[in-house]
Amino acid sequence: MSEIKKTDHFYLVDGSGYIFRAYYALPPLSRKSDGLPTGAVSGFSNMLFKLLEESRSDESENKPTHFAVIFDSARKNFRNDIYSEYKANRTEAPEDLAPQFEYIRKSVKAFNLPSIELTNYEADDLIATYAKKIIKAGAKATIISSDKDLMQLVSGNIRLYDPMKSKVLGEKEVIEKFGVKPHQVIDVQSLAGDSSDNRRGVGSKGIKTEYELINKYKRIDVVLKKADEISQNKRRERIWATKEKDIVSR
Repeated sequence: MSEIKKTDHFYLVDGSGYIFRAYYALPPLSRKSDGLPTGAVSGFSNMLFKLLEESRSDESENKPTHFAVIFDSARKNFRNDIYSEYKANRTEAPEDLAPQFEYIRKSVKAFNLPSIELTNYEADDLIATYAKKIIKAGAKATIISSDKDLMQLVSGNIRLYDPMKSKVLGEKEVIEKFGVKPHQVIDVQSLAGDSSDNRRGVGSKGIKTEYELINKYKRIDVVLKKADEISQNKRRERIWATKEKDIVSR
């Protein structure tokens, strides 16, 4: 990453999230010459073009100075070494989507934007790393994604923009959704689990129980350490029963 100025504003696009949104938003399309599926490529390019056009016409203080599109490198990553069942419930990419990945990456370069990925890591990991480096240098970052996991990064100089809802998410919106501040989202999610990632939680319904515990004890390790103080029997027993999995989940 080149030298960052305090006046810079980086847009970090969750390219992998864009791919699946694009794929499921459009009916199947194919190239007439050889039948190559092109629906996801078309949808992805249209979404990216729309974002760039909106950004170009933005006259506010949030106008971006830099763009990068970031992808998952592969299905498996270092988390599978920690927890072998991580995302094991997900099926492989649809047969007509897999051949389009290469062309989607080429389309990013055709827009003259950086296409970034790193073996053994997810797009989320790279987005988080770049965002932290950017704000450490005194600049700002906007993460373009609908992924709730990225809400944990929101701060004074990092905001989340949901392109599906055209909505900017700051600390207020994170608190409304999770009941805790952004840096505590990881603790709430660790207790709650996530069926999409194949991670079990403490088995409560919704996340009210989890954010009540984190609001009281601040961090998951304190919750686990002081579980015997929890007065509700079922809640206390669930915490004890899932203790090891909660640590792995975090």
